[in-house]
Amino acid sequence: MGDGGVVPRLGNMKALLGIVAGAGASYGLYKLISGQVFKKNKKIPQSESPGVKSSQQGGVELRPGSLLAKVSGLDVVCARPDDAASGEIIHQSPNKLELHHLKMLLSRLQTSDDPSDRSQFLLTLGNAAAFTVNQNQIRELEGIPIIAGFLPDPAPEVRVQALNALNNLCMNIQNQEQIKLYVPQVLELIEMSAVNSDLQLGALRLLTNLSVTDKHQHLLKESVTLLLSLLVVSNEALQVQTLKVLVNLSSNPDMMDDIVQAQAPASVLLLFDERTSPAVLLRLLTFVGNLKAWRPSAQVADELRRKQDCLFRVMLDESSQMHGKLVQMLSHPDREIQVQVARILT
Repeated sequence: MGDGGVVPRLGNMKALLGIVAGAGASYGLYKLISGQVFKKNKKIPQSESPGVKSSQQGGVELRPGSLLAKVSGLDVVCARPDDAASGEIIHQSPNKLELHHLKMLLSRLQTSDDPSDRSQFLLTLGNAAAFTVNQNQIRELEGIPIIAGFLPDPAPEVRVQALNALNNLCMNIQNQEQIKLYVPQVLELIEMSAVNSDLQLGALRLLTNLSVTDKHQHLLKESVTLLLSLLVVSNEALQVQTLKVLVNLSSNPDMMDDIVQAQAPASVLLLFDERTSPAVLLRLLTFVGNLKAWRPSAQVADELRRKQDCLFRVMLDESSQMHGKLVQMLSHPDREIQVQVARILT
């Protein structure tokens, strides 16, 4: 879905606490809730596997002989700029894009006034970044801050391609040290973009890859409310991607105190239903299983009960409707879901 027209956005959390899954209302800004940190529990739960590198055409025209064509999986004929006079022609494969091509792309990207050209340059860089050698070269050319500089671009398609390029670059551990600096901008894109938009999906994919290990997960500790809110208003594709991030975060015991204190919409319980996609349910159950592996002391539990609408009260407290929802899910037609529910209950 694009960003044109009148579309709903994530917004005020007090309003979101009363909504149901699939709501299409318009939302404004909200404030994330942060709380004090409680005593850690060191059980090791399940985590979501890394995201898949994105390599797409995105509706951009493949011009014969263009750099875009070279890294889009096509065997094309192209000329080296320095060999143009002699007319030397070479075949260039996507995983052997040369350093001077990357320099040219980054230079043209910074000087282009045409949104479609900027989108094309970023798409080409993103496809090139599916290969380790190019991931390293783009970093060495200081290309990561150049690409990230287009996250606030006025054109939505440019922002999407910037996110996709950063997502592929994020598969490189050294690159993550630079990309992590842009987490606040990525979270802002999720919050302010149209619900179910390509912008939100691209941002969530990037956060999934960045949160696979626990090294940078702390950067997302105040985003749990935003993610839970998105979960109850988005479509299946975004729900799956949102849950990948939540599963990654909840697999880290050191993140659990921040997660259980986060403000949560009560309507998240409505997702525990046979009508919910199995792909969403399975990840939701993994998230719940990770939460239930956390065991607070009696004192900590009492403090959490005094926090209105926190995740602990909505999903983990004895007064929560979660237990009844899980019991009902034991009769789900999907055998894998039944097994997951039984494991949580026992």
